[in-house]
Amino acid sequence: MGYVLRVRMASFFSGAAIASFAGFYILHRDYKIAHESFANQMKNLHESLDSRISALEKLRHTENSKQVEASE
Repeated sequence: MGYVLRVRMASFFSGAAIASFAGFYILHRDYKIAHESFANQMKNLHESLDSRISALEKLRHTENSKQVEASE
C-alpha cells in the first residue's frame, strides 16, 4: 500500500512540475510578445512625433525668413 501511495505522489508532483514549467514558458512567451508589441508602438509614436516636430520647425523657419524679408 505504501508503494502505491509513493508512486501516486511522485506522479502527481512530476505532473505539477511539468504543468508549472509549461505555464511559466507560456507566460514568458506572452510577455515577450507583449513587450515587442509595446516597443513597436512606442517606436512608431516616436517617429510620428519626430516628423511632426520637423514639419513645425520647417514652418517656423519659413515664417521667420518671411518676416526678415518683410522687415528689409
